[in-house]
Formats: sequence, structure tokens, C-alpha cells
Amino acid sequence: MDPITNPYSPGAGSPPPELAGRDEIRERVRISIARLKAGRAAKSVLMVGLRGVGKTVLLDRMRLDAEAAGVHTIRIEAPENRSLPALLAPQLRLSLLKLSRIDAARDLAQRGLRALAGFAQSLKVTFRDIEVGLDFEAEPGLADNGDLEGDLTTLLEQAGMAAQSANSALVIFIDELQYVEESQLSALISALHRCAQSRLPVTVVGAGLPQLRGRAGNAKSYAERLFDFPQIGALSEEEATVAIVKPAQDEGVEYQAEAVRSIVIKTRGYPYFLQEWGNHAWDVATQSPITALDVEQASGEAIAALDESFFRVRFERLTPAEKKYLRAMAELGPGPHRSGDIATSLGKQVQAFGPTRNSLIAKGMIWSPSHGDTSFTVPLFDEFMKRVMPGDDWNSAL
Repeated sequence: MDPITNPYSPGAGSPPPELAGRDEIRERVRISIARLKAGRAAKSVLMVGLRGVGKTVLLDRMRLDAEAAGVHTIRIEAPENRSLPALLAPQLRLSLLKLSRIDAARDLAQRGLRALAGFAQSLKVTFRDIEVGLDFEAEPGLADNGDLEGDLTTLLEQAGMAAQSANSALVIFIDELQYVEESQLSALISALHRCAQSRLPVTVVGAGLPQLRGRAGNAKSYAERLFDFPQIGALSEEEATVAIVKPAQDEGVEYQAEAVRSIVIKTRGYPYFLQEWGNHAWDVATQSPITALDVEQASGEAIAALDESFFRVRFERLTPAEKKYLRAMAELGPGPHRSGDIATSLGKQVQAFGPTRNSLIAKGMIWSPSHGDTSFTVPLFDEFMKRVMPGDDWNSAL
């Protein structure tokens, strides 16, 4: 098989050749944005799901959908060490500059830029990582009180009024939203709430790990009334089959049915893993159709590739104590597991592992599906932990 025409695209945020199984959520968000643009009420959307389910890809596709509908968009990713104001300010500036070129929105967009100047200058002391070009002098009293919640509300209101006057909407796409600090998330939720009350066309389409729903609720008690939280999970067998088979068919290559079933079983329908297995199965196969034997031979290479990239990059961020805790989880199986059972397997009281567990949650490695339960955020990570820390020696370490 020609590796140049290999259609599969395993990679962080790389769009797959076939975005299977996501039409319903794309349509749901499209309708929400269209309602907002038409001056009707619509909830913001926060997609939640494990690593490898394609949230980033989906977020980017939704942004393209929104821009094709004439909507102004902002796209940011929230890393662990950056403030939300620092991420938002430069992107809001670009959107306001674009809106200022529209005659009907010019005055309101320019006032939004003056609000942005006041916002950046007043919050620079608190959030030292704010770096944004200032196109207008700040207007005294406009988003410059130094209080994040109030100033962000004023800033988004000004941006919303500018978008409204342009017969458009402003949609803020945020990836990895679980990393935004609770006080900053609270300010964002409050600002969106005020925009919704004023029927301004400002909304957020975000994505994050499963703990995002709980963090949003902790930040503001009314968050569940302001947001929809669609769960993005593994693909069904039918959807996973389409994701594997259609890209190959588009290149004139077929799969044996048994080969497809083998890939679906091995990947459990997770989109990132489907791309990895499809990629290696294509490279192993010498001709069409791709067979179950090809898939079996490719599986070792696919697992090795995952171990060295998708899994390893997360493993290397862990402390020895965190690695041991995750290895104990893996010994119990895929999960979820009771925190007490994990502690028992490590020979200590559950309270002894509070800091380790909290650190792993903060790093996005585990989450709590319900009180007292602990689960991996990375699919198949239990199997990786057994491969990278084999045998029983891990339990006597530390």
C-alpha cells in the first residue's frame, strides 16, 4: 500500500478524514448559534469527555461551521499555567477590530476596544501574563475597576453589542476548559449569564475532561441552567466502522469485515485509537483488501506508537508517588474504583493519598465519576501502566 495516500491522521487535534458519529452534536450547536444570532435565547455548550474522543477536532469543526454562517469566533486553549484574561484579551481584540470594519458596528466595536484597554490595564497587576495591543485609549469607568467578574462582564457586553449591531454573534471556543481556575471560570460564567439576560449574542462552546461539569457547578450554582453538557464518548460499532472503512474506500481500498471488527474491538471505538490502528494497518497491508492478519500485525506497532506518544507524554509528567497510585488503579482494572480500594491495595489509609489524588485530578489524569470513585481520564491507560511498570516491584517502591 502506498504510504503517501494513507488517509488516516493520528495526532493531537488532527482532523480525521471522516468525522463519524458527531453530526447530532454539530447540528445541536449550529442551531444554538443560529438562535443566538437571530436574537433568541440559547444555552452555551460545554462538551465533556475522556482524552482521545475527538473533542478538539470537534471544537475546530464547529468553529468552521460557525464562521461559514457569518459568525465572529474566538478560539483559545486553556493551558495549566495561563490566566483566562491573558488568553481572552488578544483574541477579543482581533474580533473587535474585525467588527470595527463593519459600518453598522464601528462605534460599538471601538467602544469595546476602549473597554479592552481599561480591562487590560486594570487587571495587569493581578494577571501579569496579560499582553495585548491597545488600539484606543481606555475610557474611564469602562471595564477598569480591577474586579475580574465585573470587568469581564462589561467587556463581553460591549463585544456582544457590537456583534449584535453587525447582525452577527460572538462565539468563544475554549479547549481544555477544566484547567481554568475556579475564580476565573466563575467570572466567565457570570459574564455569560449577564449577556444571556440582556439577550446579547455572546456564547461559549467549550470542551474539557469530565470533571468540568462539577467545576462549573462549583464556580456558579446556576451553571447547569446556563450550559448544556453533552457527553462526547467512544463511537458505536457502526460509527467506528464508518470511521475506518470510508477513508480507505475513498482511496479505492477495502477492508475484510473481520479486520474491521478486530480494529473496533481493540480500540473500543475511541476516535484517536481508530486513527492509530487504521494508519498502521494501512502501512502493514500490501494490497486490498486489508485483512485481519494485517490488523493483527499492525496492532503491535499501533500500541508501541501510543506508548511512545499519547500515553508516554502524560506518564512523564507524573511524580513517582503519582505513578505508583495509577499503577495501583491499573492493577484493579479499567475502573472506576473506590478510593478506599486503591488505598487498601497500597497498604495505607485513604486519607494518606488525598494530596496525590488531588494532584492527579489537577493534572487531568483522573476524575471522580461519583463521590468516592476514581477513574482514568485516558482510555486504556490501565493497560499502558501495566506495560510500563510490569511485575510486582512497583508496589514495593517508595
